[in-house]
Amino acid sequence: MGDISELKKVRLEKEEKLKELGISVHPERYEVTHTLKDARTLEDGTKNVRVAGRVMSKRKMGKISFMDLRDIEGKIQLVFKRDDIGEETYKLLHSTVDIGDFIGVEGEIFTTQAGEKSIQVSKYEFLGKALRPLPEKFHGISNQEMLYRERHLDLIMNDETKKRFLLRSNFIKLLREFLWEKGFIEVDTPVLQNTPSGATARPFITHHNTYDADVYLRISPELTLKKLVVGGFTNVFEIARDFRNEGISVNHLQDFTMIEGYSAYYNYKDNMKLMREMITYIIGKLFDGNLVVNISGKDIDFGAEWDEVSFRELLIKDCGIDINEFPTAKELLAEIRRRNIQLEDENIENLGRGNLIDLLYKKVSRPYIIKPTFLTGHPIDLSPLARSNDEDPTLTDRFQLIVNGQEIINGYSELVDSQEQEKRFIEQNALKENGDEEAMSIDHEYIKAMEYGMPPISGWGLGIDRFLQFLTSSYNIRDVVLYPLLKRRDNVEDDGDEEVEE
Repeated sequence: MGDISELKKVRLEKEEKLKELGISVHPERYEVTHTLKDARTLEDGTKNVRVAGRVMSKRKMGKISFMDLRDIEGKIQLVFKRDDIGEETYKLLHSTVDIGDFIGVEGEIFTTQAGEKSIQVSKYEFLGKALRPLPEKFHGISNQEMLYRERHLDLIMNDETKKRFLLRSNFIKLLREFLWEKGFIEVDTPVLQNTPSGATARPFITHHNTYDADVYLRISPELTLKKLVVGGFTNVFEIARDFRNEGISVNHLQDFTMIEGYSAYYNYKDNMKLMREMITYIIGKLFDGNLVVNISGKDIDFGAEWDEVSFRELLIKDCGIDINEFPTAKELLAEIRRRNIQLEDENIENLGRGNLIDLLYKKVSRPYIIKPTFLTGHPIDLSPLARSNDEDPTLTDRFQLIVNGQEIINGYSELVDSQEQEKRFIEQNALKENGDEEAMSIDHEYIKAMEYGMPPISGWGLGIDRFLQFLTSSYNIRDVVLYPLLKRRDNVEDDGDEEVEE
């Protein structure tokens, strides 16, 4: 490929030529009768078909020329005959239209002798000039950073990328359909918050100029959604953008999309049933009724029986540690080290017992859970917003859905006792003051809302990016996000081999 600046110059000259001829290079609109996918289903002989898209290839064979036209869902071959469109128009077509340009055409559907569904063009219109040529070898490019930074090119050149993001859109649509059918109300809640709450995570801090006050990007909509239950919203959900100032990896994003839902009068077991129904509904719709999905080379059967295992039993089985025997973080850490279990956390000495248990579980157990499995019986210091179990107050009424080594859904019966909630907030705040940056702050506004009275509530959350990474067997979670945040690049012309942090 030649120098970009020279190629842009040539294409600009073509654009100027069109302007001189009185041809609009930026038309207001174009009347389309069919998508390219729909056009391919039409019977031969169908006339006055109008389609539009991007030119992806062109070839000339004397008095006949061929182009491949593409849109988001498909492609179709265009056939231009000099005798049909006129000699001057035919010449103009080849002298001004480049690969990458947008055009609209009108013509008749036919099938070539080779069996290729095509449009015999009777007229065409120029719809948009590509000043930059499309990359010749974009598919399979090793520079992953370029794929993320210039996702528009990835979508143009790679069909698999296009399919992945159409799947994402359909997945979110099905989530809504299922929950609307179940009587849920969709809401949106504030992203800027005075208190970072709703999850154990390190928040992003920004400054509100008008109020002259630091505020936080939300780490979860949880507490705001539960306030709405106080206000009378029996079943409520939000597809929310959340922000957590944590480390970057192939499985973590610092800004991500999740869905959270809350139901009055439910307990966690009710939501376990609802989540199984929701997941099997969506999987069935996405894969034409098939509930067996190949995930990273493993056939996962969502239609078979799902397992249920307690947190304590799982850790005893996988590493021989009974967490009930170690009531403090210091004692538990000593036992982990005695057994030579390596946990990767530079702040491990300052972690509370709950976060330490979570690290242990993620190291020795979670990667080896393959079939859909509900994990229950979480220790109370791991779940500061969950309701205590009536039979064992050291545990919470909580569940996690784990599939193929990944957490898919987290849910629990909510704590609705305002006094107990305040006590747990105080305990979390003490951990924060002792160096645990992910511990929760005290949310006084939430406590006040709770004091007006709360019914029994159960809630759940599903990370949409994480689930789609799992569903598409993507190695990196950025593969299912259209434009993930990357380091600022000063030279936009630089397509070097910058690697994305793992």
